Amino acid sequence: MQEDFSLKSFGAIYRVHYKSKVKFWFWGIFGFMLILAFLPWTQNIKAKGDITTLYQDQRPQEINSPIPGKIMKWWVKEGDFVKKGDTILQISEIKEDYLDPNLVGRTQEQVAAKKGAIGYYQQKVGTAATQITALRKAKGLKIEQLNNKIGQLNNKLTGEQAELKAIENAYELAKDQYERQQKMFADGLVSQTQLQQRNIYAQDAFAKKITAENKIAQTQQELINVRIEQNSVEQEYTEKISKAEGDQFQSLSQIASGKSDIAKLENQVSNYIIRNGMYLILAPQDGQIIQAMKSGIGEIIKEGEQITVIVPTRTDYAVEMYVRPIDLPLINVGQKVRFMFDGFPAIVFSGWPEGSFGTFGGRIIAYENNISSNGLFRVLVVEDSTDRKWPSQIKIGSGAQGIALLKDVPIWYELWRNINGFPPDYYQLKDSKGKDKSKK
Repeated sequence: MQEDFSLKSFGAIYRVHYKSKVKFWFWGIFGFMLILAFLPWTQNIKAKGDITTLYQDQRPQEINSPIPGKIMKWWVKEGDFVKKGDTILQISEIKEDYLDPNLVGRTQEQVAAKKGAIGYYQQKVGTAATQITALRKAKGLKIEQLNNKIGQLNNKLTGEQAELKAIENAYELAKDQYERQQKMFADGLVSQTQLQQRNIYAQDAFAKKITAENKIAQTQQELINVRIEQNSVEQEYTEKISKAEGDQFQSLSQIASGKSDIAKLENQVSNYIIRNGMYLILAPQDGQIIQAMKSGIGEIIKEGEQITVIVPTRTDYAVEMYVRPIDLPLINVGQKVRFMFDGFPAIVFSGWPEGSFGTFGGRIIAYENNISSNGLFRVLVVEDSTDRKWPSQIKIGSGAQGIALLKDVPIWYELWRNINGFPPDYYQLKDSKGKDKSKK
C-alpha cells in the first residue's frame, strides 16, 4: 500500500503521465504565422503634412492700403464675416497734392479750358488755310497778268523789229541813192539841188532808223522790268504764303501740344477719381476678418501697409505633405493617399487600408521637382471624390498624417524588405484602360 502511494505521488509531482500540448500550440502558431506571411500587405509611404488650399485666391490674404492715409472709421471688427465689396475701413487723404476737396472739378475745368483753346487754334488754322488759298489765287492772277503783259511786249518788240528792218532797208536805199547822186553830181549829170534832196532823204531815213532802234531798246527795257516785277511778285507772295503757313503750323503745333496737355489732365482726372474710390477699403471676397494690424482713429498708415487679414469663406482644401528624396520615385499623379486629420480619431492598419477606421481618402494631383528648404519634396493631395468626404471642420494650417498607398505584396516579403533595409518596390500606376500613368 505504501509503494502504490509513493508511485502515485511521484506521478502527480512529476506528471509523467501528462500529455503536453506544446507541440500542438507550436505547430498551430507556426501554421498561423505561415498563413499570415502569405497574406497581402499594402506597401506605403508615411508623411506628415498640413492642410492648405489648392487655389491661391482661397488662401488667407493680407488686405493692404493702396495709398497712404489716416484712419477715419472701422466698419468691421476681428471675427466678423464680410461679403465681397463690403467696407472694411475708411481713410482720409494726408498728401498735400490731393487735399483739395474739389480737385477733380478744378482739373476738369482745366480740361475744358484746354479744349476751348484748341478750338480757337483750330479756327486760326482754318483762317490761315483760307488766307493761303487767297494768296495763292492772287499770286496766280498777278503772275498771269504779268505773263500777258510780257506777251504783249514780245508782240510789240516783234513789230518794232520788223519796222526797224523796213527802215534799215529804206535807209540803205536812200544812202545808196545819195552815193550815186554824188557820183552823178561829180560828173555834172545832176544839179546840186537834187544832191541836197537825196542827202535830206538819207538823213531822214537814218533818223527814222535811230528812232526805231530806240523804240526797240525801250520795249526790251520794259520787258526786262516786267520780268523783274514778276520775280518780285513771286518772292512777295512766296513770303506771304510762307508766313501764313508758318502761322498755320504754329497753330497746329499748339493744337498738338494742347491735346497732349488734355490727355495728361484727363489722366489726372481719372487718377483722382480712382484715388477717391480708394478711401474706402473693401473686402476682395467673402471671408472672415482676422489679425487687424491697426487700431484706433487717426492712426497713419503707409502705402502698401498691411491692415488686416481675410480668410476666404469658400475653400477647396488640399494637403501639402513632404516626402523623402528616396521615396519621390514612388510618387505618381493620381495615386491614392489615406489621411488622419488632427482632432479626428482613427484606427489605422497601415498595411490593410481597407481595415482602417476614421481615415479619409485623397489623390495626388501634383508634386514639386525642386527640393524644399527642409530637404524634402512637396506633394499636393486633394480630396478623393470617390471616397469618404473630408470633414468640414478642418481648417487651413491644421496637421494631417498621410499614408501613400503603394504596391500589394505578401507580408513575408515586406518583413524581408524591412530587415534588409530595402525601399518599397517601384511600380507603375495603371488607369482604368490598363495604360501606364506613372511619371516619366
